Amino acid sequence: MFTNMAAALPQKKRSLRGRRLVVVDIENVVGGAVLAIEQAVRARLSIKEVAALNGSEHVVIGTSHVGVVSTGLGWPGPRLVVRSGENGADLALLDVLTEERVAERFDEVVLVSGDGIFAEAVADLGSAGVEVTVVGHPGRCSKRLRLAARRTVLFDRLGVGFGGAA
Repeated sequence: MFTNMAAALPQKKRSLRGRRLVVVDIENVVGGAVLAIEQAVRARLSIKEVAALNGSEHVVIGTSHVGVVSTGLGWPGPRLVVRSGENGADLALLDVLTEERVAERFDEVVLVSGDGIFAEAVADLGSAGVEVTVVGHPGRCSKRLRLAARRTVLFDRLGVGFGGAA
């Protein structure tokens, strides 16, 4: 017995074609806590250009409590996940990637971070058929993370520069 092509495709591929999740480790982008609204505005504009945001994607931003107000005012609209402490923003974003059935809900994930802590989650998403792109800073983007992703885009190649840490 033959099945038609639509019936053979997984439910995700039939109902969510083109659905895109953009996960932003804003502290990695700006080089630390977002202490000024202007930092969040600059990050938003740069990420919009690099990741070709068009308003149809679901955006989640991870931050600590220190930067939540400036981030929210400088980039209104996206979902903010907040956790403090060492790697707090990273861990909040990891919860999104690993606990919220991302592979079932999205066809593409753009991770804006260079932190190696995301490598396993990125590899798992790729294995589940999700196209994952990592956006990070050259020299501060984990090799493991770059290898786990299908594609890597570096900020400085596009003339975008921020300060500090990875």
